[in-house]
Amino acid sequence: MWWSEWWVWMSAGIGFAILEMLAPGYVFLGFAIGAGIVGMALLAGGPLAWGFGTSLPMLLVVFSALSFVAWIGLRSVVGVRKGQIKTFDRDINED
Repeated sequence: MWWSEWWVWMSAGIGFAILEMLAPGYVFLGFAIGAGIVGMALLAGGPLAWGFGTSLPMLLVVFSALSFVAWIGLRSVVGVRKGQIKTFDRDINED
């Protein structure tokens, strides 16, 4: 089926990367990384491509797990630092 093709997952990764540029916040970047890794695994012929995980539910589980790990990694690298708090000294409507 089409979901077990490597180029579908790479295209989804590129689509998520474009969405990340349009709506920044490091949310879609985790999805892009997850889709890219699944696409590379299918292209390389790893365990996903041997028939173990080419079913749609298994690919979605692997994609979601990889996306979550990527999001956690991005959050720890570029996310809000410990103790970092946004404070406002004045109201925007005070002028």
